[in-house]
Amino acid sequence: MAIPYEKGLDNTLALLKEGYQYIPNRRRRFHSDIFQTRLLGQHVICIGGEEAAELFYDNEKFQRKGAAPRRIQQSLFGKNGVQTMDGAMHKHRKALFMGLMTRDRIQDLIAITKHQWEFSLEEWMQKDTIRLFDEARKIMCRVACNWAGVPLWANELKLRTADLSAMIDAFGAVGPRHWKGRVARNRTERWIRKIIKQVRSGVLHPAEDTALYAMAWHRNLNGKRMSTQMAAVELINILRPIVAIARYVTFGAVAIHEFPESAGKLQSGDDLYSQYFVQEIRRYYPFGPFLGARVRNNFSWQGYFFQKGKLVLLDIYGTNHDPERWGDPSVFRPDRFKEWEGSPFDFIPQGGGDYHIGHRCAGEWITVEVMKVSLDFLANQMAYNMPKQNLNLSLVRMPPIPKSRVIIENISKK
Repeated sequence: MAIPYEKGLDNTLALLKEGYQYIPNRRRRFHSDIFQTRLLGQHVICIGGEEAAELFYDNEKFQRKGAAPRRIQQSLFGKNGVQTMDGAMHKHRKALFMGLMTRDRIQDLIAITKHQWEFSLEEWMQKDTIRLFDEARKIMCRVACNWAGVPLWANELKLRTADLSAMIDAFGAVGPRHWKGRVARNRTERWIRKIIKQVRSGVLHPAEDTALYAMAWHRNLNGKRMSTQMAAVELINILRPIVAIARYVTFGAVAIHEFPESAGKLQSGDDLYSQYFVQEIRRYYPFGPFLGARVRNNFSWQGYFFQKGKLVLLDIYGTNHDPERWGDPSVFRPDRFKEWEGSPFDFIPQGGGDYHIGHRCAGEWITVEVMKVSLDFLANQMAYNMPKQNLNLSLVRMPPIPKSRVIIENISKK
């Protein structure tokens, strides 16, 4: 059976114009969860929906090697990081990350996050207004470094926050934003390489349960210690995603403002509803548009042929807004998660499948917990006004953020 095909010599311009809606628009147009197109000079298969996600995370059918463009590795992921690995090497490296996600360490992260919000609130009360997105990024940078065991001096907070943020901001960008991300990546790798060397030389002595210690002393499957460069790349793969939580926190502030009925339930102190609220933010607001993998070997699925080496993109945004699964996906409704059965393939804001052997983000649990703490502060620990401003999100900009970056004023403790 022929896969529906989008005409055109190259449709990259359409992708840039439509952003997050590019794949969902064509899934609707073709009445199909699979279609072919041509992007950046190569033929690509695009898929979406729960069944497609289950296919995409079948490690027998797909591999990550060669899927992430060099420009993404040079800004967001770093070269040859865990996201680009397959098979036994990936399983071994993923275990390194999962080993950091223990119950005790997550509790430590919760305590660190609470402390940083308390510290920041005291500071904000002395100001007329703040831009929440900027402040949340600084909070998350301090949280990330503290939790990971990475030394961070007060006079370098601005630079490190800006660089980690620039890497995130570069992933869907062309031109200046992309180059800014590459410069930030190079500078951050130099910083972290120096710290790794200080640990290995005995100048620094991080706690053994920290990411800094784990990355500095990790050994590959061949028994050799990771190179300094590789240790730096993987340590940044701890720091950068925590800083990225600032975007979700900012979306949460918008949700509290725009959906007062849901926010009222959040203020009740119900921990289960707090979980629903956080999950709905991660479903409703755009973050990752799609993920890529390459076909490992020829196979057929639902009568469609997948050729070895073909690049396949999984529609993350469209799957999280699939009307067949979510019903009224454009409505913000946290209570929908009361009925969610926990499928690893229909709700995939940070990837799908299995945490340990697959490519689902190892930090998903800590994302949820950090968000719960942060939104509790915004909803229950702080009083503030949100003046009239432009809170619109562009589904063309990758990644998106409210145009005003969310300005709040008259901040006090509740």
